[in-house]
Amino acid sequence: MTAQPEKLQHLIDMASGQEPVRVAVVDAAQSVVLETLRNAALAGLAAPRLIGDQAATLRLCKAMDWTPHSDWIIHAESDAEAAAIAVRMVRSGEADLVMKGNVHTDVLMRAILDSITGLRVAGRRCSHVFLVDIPGHDRLIGITDAAINITPDLAAKSEICQNAVDLFRILGVAEPRVAALSAVETVTGGIGSTLDAACLTLMARRGQITGAKVDGPLAFDNAISANAALEKGILSDVAGQADILLVPDLVSGNILAKALEYLGGAVAAGVALGLSTPVVLTSRADPASARIASLAVAALMFRHGKSQHAPTPTPQTSAAAAPQPEHACCAPPLTSDFAEAAE
Repeated sequence: MTAQPEKLQHLIDMASGQEPVRVAVVDAAQSVVLETLRNAALAGLAAPRLIGDQAATLRLCKAMDWTPHSDWIIHAESDAEAAAIAVRMVRSGEADLVMKGNVHTDVLMRAILDSITGLRVAGRRCSHVFLVDIPGHDRLIGITDAAINITPDLAAKSEICQNAVDLFRILGVAEPRVAALSAVETVTGGIGSTLDAACLTLMARRGQITGAKVDGPLAFDNAISANAALEKGILSDVAGQADILLVPDLVSGNILAKALEYLGGAVAAGVALGLSTPVVLTSRADPASARIASLAVAALMFRHGKSQHAPTPTPQTSAAAAPQPEHACCAPPLTSDFAEAAE
């Protein structure tokens, strides 16, 4: 049987107590953000760099009786400046990760995806995964993409799928099961997402998506529930035991993740993938539990990449914000002609 990723608390325990990751936090002046970073620092998970309004950050730290190192607080006049500083710190080797604080996602992602100074990698698509810890469910569920790619086509979905599979393999799942979701489990000409799901299934069988079992189309119930799959007579290696839910578009994925969180009591850790370093990307309304879990996942990803002695990635040319249109999610490979045109 394929190993399953542990629940989020176990991932936090795995990430803590090792060499702390240096995390550049964009707009840290928010109580829940500082609570997260204080706990992460005490656990040995992170050495935070708190970027933003210095006076407000110090005032909030004092209110929670926390005195961070003086060199951990970096002043910025605006959120855009804070995001630019965080990205520059990663590129210069002064920080390992970027973490979203009390900043709008589009402001943060503009700096991350900047055509000259951002964190894009040539030939890689930037996508997002929610790792959802649902009470009573025996495994973490990955939902992708619910935050960055708005209406991905088939090629984009295959890259989004591969990013999520690679993450689950880092977390210990040798061969994750991916359910390509739609409203129904049969290929239907009038529902485009069923056609994409069928193609993704075939692509995985032919090695165009590697390291996973992919099946679809599957509806949400028969992707998650073995009983639902049995009642509908679905024969599948994925149905009823999916690790990753590949959603048709951002809207459906975002609604699904937030419904599980707000109605099902789930905790959702969010990270952006396909960049030169992991980015902790959560909602500004998320509790500290979701934020520290997201930081732990990003730390495990960073340490895995460091242990693999990955080469320094080539910056990718792109200009976009998230959520973003399809053309902005994955720019073409950086060639000499393209570079000259960009200059």
